[in-house]
Amino acid sequence: MTVRRETFLDQVKERGRYDTVQEAERAARVVLALLGAHLVGEVRARLAARLPEGFALILLNPLQSAEPLSPERFVRATAAWIEGATERTAAWDVSAVLSTAADAAGDDLLKEVLLQLPAGYDLLFGRPRLT
Repeated sequence: MTVRRETFLDQVKERGRYDTVQEAERAARVVLALLGAHLVGEVRARLAARLPEGFALILLNPLQSAEPLSPERFVRATAAWIEGATERTAAWDVSAVLSTAADAAGDDLLKEVLLQLPAGYDLLFGRPRLT
């Protein structure tokens, strides 16, 4: 089932402790674009189907990545794409967005997502040892 846009952004805003929905949306756009570069095929399509339409399109039309990023490099890449972000604030951004995406995905799909990602992403999704 697809999560409503307002619900998704409200959850990201609350988890990221953002002052505005616009800040939450900015983080969601960057993190999902980076995540989309790491997922392929049916798994990416099924995750996109559970996200609000605008975010689904971002996941399906991702930034390009030459190689899978480790969790640490994923956070650094997020910091590079969000104006004024540091690695510390980017870790917060990643956690807020990916934990909300994990809730939308459910455990079964999230397990499949994690199989496509380097070790350590379970922590970024807020689901340690789910795999």
